[in-house]
Amino acid sequence: MDFLKKLQPGIEKLRELDAYSKPIEDFRVKTVSGGTVSILCWCLIVFLVCLRCYEHLYNEETVETIFVDVSRGPKLRINIDFIMKNISCEFLALDAMDSSGEQHLQIYHNIYKRRLDKDGHPIEEPKKEDVGKIIKKDEEKSVNDTAVDVVKCGSCYGAESEALNITCCNTCEDVKEAYRRRKWMQPNLDTIEQCKSLHDPEKIKNAFSEGCHIYGFMEVNRVGGSFHVAPGQSFTINHVHVHDVQPFSSSSFNTSHKIRHLSFGENKIVGKINPLDDTESIADEESTMFQYYIKIVPTIRVHRDGSIFESYQFSVTKHKKNGAQSGMPGLFFSYELSALMVKITDKVVPLSHFINDICCCIGGVFIVFMLIDSFFYRSSMLLKKIEIGKAS
Repeated sequence: MDFLKKLQPGIEKLRELDAYSKPIEDFRVKTVSGGTVSILCWCLIVFLVCLRCYEHLYNEETVETIFVDVSRGPKLRINIDFIMKNISCEFLALDAMDSSGEQHLQIYHNIYKRRLDKDGHPIEEPKKEDVGKIIKKDEEKSVNDTAVDVVKCGSCYGAESEALNITCCNTCEDVKEAYRRRKWMQPNLDTIEQCKSLHDPEKIKNAFSEGCHIYGFMEVNRVGGSFHVAPGQSFTINHVHVHDVQPFSSSSFNTSHKIRHLSFGENKIVGKINPLDDTESIADEESTMFQYYIKIVPTIRVHRDGSIFESYQFSVTKHKKNGAQSGMPGLFFSYELSALMVKITDKVVPLSHFINDICCCIGGVFIVFMLIDSFFYRSSMLLKKIEIGKAS
């Protein structure tokens, strides 16, 4: 007891510092409106506090910064998923080139092709093709031509000429070149032994009655370049890249297509959408060229746990050419890498900020509802005074 008496002066001084003075219980007035407002107040406080906790635990806030790209990467991965609706797989080629001079012709490594019917349903299982060779005109045998192995000197079907140094035609291209040099009309290729593999009746029959699903990925040098999906078999003549669409003409092909997916790099950035995903383009005319100009921005994502992965974002501009002005029909993609890099860092909110947000939420809601309760109470008291004629 003596100890408590000694503390009594200090307790009295502490009582004087009370900022939350309490009225006497007899002077407290409790109303129905006050009880209703109080219930709404605490319900809103609980809801907002739970929402803020969820945002703190699960929502990721990020900060983006831009700086000059000084990274070095030997390869760029291109992920593709295209559907050509009106051209069979046998008459489609995927080729890529880059500005360093390296050409990737007949890229089938890690690329799959699946035959589709006109309704887009698969006809057979996808086939993974091997990396094709660069086909040159002066090769004695080509991937597309059947060389005559029975005799050492194949027939030119009447186009032989000692003056023009035309003696043997061992490939289909040799026969056509001989007729061109003689300035003759092109022969009926169905009757040329060297060209029979090109004109398989079954392939020709299905050329425009099937579609093709092309998907997979390819890795090219990490420099600007291009790739395309176009009709015909690709090869080079004197270092010039061309497509042979015979026995059809380029105006026979309808290049309507759907791009299900196109991205760069191995990792996907959460929250970022690839602008060409699930886009569909319709060719109003035959022999339509679709051109896509792509600007690639290297991107680094840094997670809260410190893990880092690299990816790419890109923007795209689309252009379409119809008819005679189009040139070669198909899908042509030109890409260029930006000199700038984007760094996306997960923002870590300190615990002190979180506690401060909770306190502001509780205090702010409580004060607002206290003002609302005060308004209703004073309004009701004023109405009662008016009724008894005591309002001044």
